Amino acid sequence: MTEEQTLIAFENAPIRRHFDEATETWYFSIVDVIAVLSESVNPRDYWFRMKVRVKSEDGLELSTICRQLKM
Repeated sequence: MTEEQTLIAFENAPIRRHFDEATETWYFSIVDVIAVLSESVNPRDYWFRMKVRVKSEDGLELSTICRQLKM
C-alpha cells in the first residue's frame, strides 16, 4: 500500500483515503468519516438513511446511483 492509500487516524479511528495524482484530489471513505463523526454502530445504515432523508426533505441526491466501490 502506498502512502497515498494508507489509513489516516482521526480521534484514533482509521479513515481510508486515496489520492488521485491526475486531478490532485483526495478521496475519503464516507462510511469511515460517518463512523467517526456519528459514533454510529452501523455507519453504512446511517449513511443510507441520511441519503433517503435528505432526498425526501430537500430533493437532493447526496451520492450517485452506483454500487459500493472498493478502496
